[in-house]
Amino acid sequence: MSKIKNISIRGAREHNLQNISIELPRNKLIVMTGVSGSGKSSLAFDTIHAEGQRRYVESLSTYARQFLGTIKKPDVEQIDGLSPTISIEQKNTSHNPRSTVGTITEIHDYLRLLFARIGIPHSPTTGLPIESQTISQMADRLLSFEQGTRMYLLAPIVRNRKGEYKKELAEILKKGFQRVQIDGVFYHISDAPDLDKKYKHTIEVVVDRIVVHENIRERIVNSLRTCLQLTNGLAIATIADSTFHNDEKTSPNLSHNSSDHILFSENLSCPVSGFSIAEIEPRIFSFNNPAGACHHCDGLGTRQKVDEKLVIPNSKLALNNGAIAPWSNPLSAYHTNILTALGKDLGFSINDSWDLLSNENQQILLYGTKKNSIALARHKKSSYSNLSFRGIIPTLEKRWSEADSSLLQEIIQRYMSSSPCTICHGYRLKDESLAVKIAGKHIGEIADMSIKKAQIWFEQLPTQITQKANKISESILKEIQKRIHFLVEIGLDYLTLSRNSNMLSNGESQRIRLASQIGSALTGVLYILDEPSIGLHQRDNTKLINTLKHLRDTGNTVIVVEHDEETMLAADHIVDIGPEAGINGGKIVAEGSPSQIIAHPTSLTGKYMSGKMSIKIPEKRRQYNPNRMIHVINARSNNLKNVTGSIPLGLFTAITGISGGGKSTFLISTLYKAAARIIMGSKYNPGIYDRIDGLEYIDKVVSINQSPIGHTPRSNPATYVGAFTPIRDLFSNLPESKACGYKAGCFSFNVKGGRCEVCEGNGVIKIAMHFLPDVYITCDVCQGQRYNPETLQIRFKDKSIADVLSMTVDESLDFFAAIPTIHNKLTTLKEVGLGYIKIGQSANTLSGGESQRVKLAKELSKQATGNTLYILDEPTTGLHYHDIAKLLNILHTLVDRGNSIIVIEHNLEVIKTADWILDFGPEGGDGGGEIIASGPPEAIAKEPLSYTGKFLKSILKNK
Repeated sequence: MSKIKNISIRGAREHNLQNISIELPRNKLIVMTGVSGSGKSSLAFDTIHAEGQRRYVESLSTYARQFLGTIKKPDVEQIDGLSPTISIEQKNTSHNPRSTVGTITEIHDYLRLLFARIGIPHSPTTGLPIESQTISQMADRLLSFEQGTRMYLLAPIVRNRKGEYKKELAEILKKGFQRVQIDGVFYHISDAPDLDKKYKHTIEVVVDRIVVHENIRERIVNSLRTCLQLTNGLAIATIADSTFHNDEKTSPNLSHNSSDHILFSENLSCPVSGFSIAEIEPRIFSFNNPAGACHHCDGLGTRQKVDEKLVIPNSKLALNNGAIAPWSNPLSAYHTNILTALGKDLGFSINDSWDLLSNENQQILLYGTKKNSIALARHKKSSYSNLSFRGIIPTLEKRWSEADSSLLQEIIQRYMSSSPCTICHGYRLKDESLAVKIAGKHIGEIADMSIKKAQIWFEQLPTQITQKANKISESILKEIQKRIHFLVEIGLDYLTLSRNSNMLSNGESQRIRLASQIGSALTGVLYILDEPSIGLHQRDNTKLINTLKHLRDTGNTVIVVEHDEETMLAADHIVDIGPEAGINGGKIVAEGSPSQIIAHPTSLTGKYMSGKMSIKIPEKRRQYNPNRMIHVINARSNNLKNVTGSIPLGLFTAITGISGGGKSTFLISTLYKAAARIIMGSKYNPGIYDRIDGLEYIDKVVSINQSPIGHTPRSNPATYVGAFTPIRDLFSNLPESKACGYKAGCFSFNVKGGRCEVCEGNGVIKIAMHFLPDVYITCDVCQGQRYNPETLQIRFKDKSIADVLSMTVDESLDFFAAIPTIHNKLTTLKEVGLGYIKIGQSANTLSGGESQRVKLAKELSKQATGNTLYILDEPTTGLHYHDIAKLLNILHTLVDRGNSIIVIEHNLEVIKTADWILDFGPEGGDGGGEIIASGPPEAIAKEPLSYTGKFLKSILKNK
């Protein structure tokens, strides 16, 4: 039987695909490209991967399939030569705070096993290793002393604890013991003094007094066994340097040398402090298991607490005019009463601003009075009552912890922020787990290392542990190092293993899953990836491409939906889909090797790759005004190293640098959150900085990121930009609607009335796949139209509300051309290059780049102020060269209107058009956090330490 060489696709018609047929070579690196909305994802994910997933489910037993439901066959006539498919998309699918880089890659699982096998527990008190010992080992230790050495064997029944202990001493006497040592003094038990229960005491029972000689082993063993039984595993041997004393109220001449005061434990416990640890097992190193998770934070590493900065967001406001945010909607009579009473008692007025109060009075308001009560006037009565004042923050925390209403908790949570757990210090684990160390480090410290540092640490580990530990850990270390190597090779060496997965960008999340797949070492698989180069600096592109080639070379087919030129040039085969978006796309424009695409006469991609078309470098860049700049002084969150950066206003600024260099921390976590809080009164908690100057020149700050506009099928572009409300109003005002008594709500799929109740207006029904991603199948009753038959009878220009939602933006603009309230809202979607998407398209089907442009469209539809600061995080995600050119025209138009735009970007096509650049680095993680260079692109290109400058230099040469 001949080997199948191609994946043969016939008659693909999913979404906008125009009945295409194509032969894709197996075991090759294939790039699918084309303008946004041309049909790349429809072919790669919704046809090829969907069919692969459907065939997998059909291969399962009938019993298994009954739990998975029926997966719809994609609209394609035939696919031959299809391997099992694995899809690695952009979306960060995990929002679980317990999911980390270490757990996703399984490195944490191997780490737990490593610590359980070769970890050595240490005493948190002494810092010394603690080990379990057998009675035989203890006896050997005592017999190692010189012949004639005199010693006491003691059983410590009370160790540094408060109490009288009369009952305990009586029980010891009943057991036949005569002498004890109490707080360093020996007594006959019957003559022991009364102990003060307010003070801590130590009581040790004298079990035996021995002189070391060769025939005493059996006696030592028996006496040690008695000690261990009395104390649950502890025994003390104290060396006496003189004759034994029989006088009960004196201390023997005991050695004060710590080496002659030996504490034995048959458990894993510290004999000094009593700190103990159970049998070391992998589960005690898991923060997802009660055996290992810190009890204080439940293994999350953080605690929610009321934040002073969120309670008092603006200290310039008066107490009765919004200074105390939780009390300001508006200030109630009850809270006015409290403030008035406190003011009389403490000497302030409710008309005073917060910053005029003394520090002591501020603390009293926030955390309560030291006095027992305050004189509080009863509401609507002249009499007074004395009530205790708990304080704003303790009151909020108490209400939050005791609330049985999720709504109340959500309201209070607005004034709360996360901070590291004070018990485990953010490591998530119990003290017992963190007491176990390998080469001086506990598992939390290793997880907090950058992947690059962890790689070095694991490489050096064999030289720092015993030969026995090396033999035990050899196979475990091999698995850990293999996974870490893949993460380094894919450009993620700046991340830490403890990094929460919900804090990863879409690109980072995708590359981590890619690294995991490489680690699985599968062959004969069809991998489908969606723009893996997102968020990756040009310097690290080669690593990613080599990773994709490695997958191919191990016997797999790799399909990549991508616009990156370097990736396309490295491909074995390119499929260019277009020529345009939506109904004007869905065709194979060109396919073949990179050289064939470049030479193709009608391929838009080929024209950009060959240089026949290009995004022009500005002939003249805008000049900055040194008097109109934002200055961020000493930003130092995450890896930022007291960074001071200046951004000119009225310009198009690009924030560039190596992945993990500190770009997002500087721009989003610090500048945006601080500006939004100061200018717009938002409740963000920004990163740490000294001050920010220049915000007085800004009226509004807007962040447009790639997070979804909604997580369910209910959200769509029409609702987000505000076009759906006038559309519903239009349908409700039709004569037929009025005759039937239909209001606007009947045309909403979010409430009962006109929607299909089987799918509750979603149009689809979610099928939980358990061990696969959830699948949405079309509702059998409404056939995906979301509405009931009665509602669909109402028509405008012969179109139902469902027909309207199925229109593309381009089609709807023609359809509503005479209705400005709808047309104007939809026009902005067209302007940002989204004319191809359906206005009712479910939000969970939009890519990150599409979601970001929908948000941009919404901002464009608002009334312009002329002094708005727009912040965008990689706006070119998912965009073809041609789409980037359109987007840049919009962004530069906004700047020309007097606004300021700052983008985080790696795409050189955008960076080269910027007026100003702040380049971060020099490396990622701990090796970054500095501004390497700032200025126009030409200045960055001359900076020898800037990786961005190196790549810019070659582009600007051709200007």
